[in-house]
Amino acid sequence: MRIVLVGPPGAGKGTQAAFLAKNLAIPHISTGDLFRANISQQTELGKLAKSYMDKGELVPDEVTIAMAKDRMEQPDAEGGFLLDGFPRNVSQAEALDEMLSTEGMKLDAVLDLEVPEDEVVRRIAGRRICRNDSSHVFHVSYSAPKQEGVCDVCGGELYQRDDDSEDTVRTRLEVYHTQTEPIIDYYKAQGLVVTIPALGKVEDVTARSMEALAREDA
Repeated sequence: MRIVLVGPPGAGKGTQAAFLAKNLAIPHISTGDLFRANISQQTELGKLAKSYMDKGELVPDEVTIAMAKDRMEQPDAEGGFLLDGFPRNVSQAEALDEMLSTEGMKLDAVLDLEVPEDEVVRRIAGRRICRNDSSHVFHVSYSAPKQEGVCDVCGGELYQRDDDSEDTVRTRLEVYHTQTEPIIDYYKAQGLVVTIPALGKVEDVTARSMEALAREDA
């Protein structure tokens, strides 16, 4: 299957993408991973992307599209893929359609993870990260540390990242509504969008997604 996963920041796209890709035996293609891989391997696209990032500028669509195209042409993606973070706007969605059409392919589904805005803010603004090890993540409501401000694992100080503050989260949501949300209407016109309520346990959201994909594939 060829799937695009969309949803606001804090909807759990990365977590769901990993589970769904494993269950469907297709690669999870994340924009963040693409950028990191191309930059660390110093590919021509990576060098180009870094030149914009170093100047604090947005990487142009054509560079992102080229990275995605290169990844989707790898052998492990022949049987399908799950895109996470791409396409990010309608121009990228149109480019993806053109890419697939050239190869005689098309998307099978667009999963829209639906989470109320207040819940998004609660999820992200409540995160606390360990200064000693950023993989130690807690949440003031959902997975609070035994002692406030102290990491259960190593005793390090827990802090809130600047981009996790409520004001920043609401700004990120505005960007999502303006730039990315329009692709949902774009794909609805093609009959591809399946809305998945993304509240509740991770495994429950995955189960809803798998059931929806089974119906789409039937």
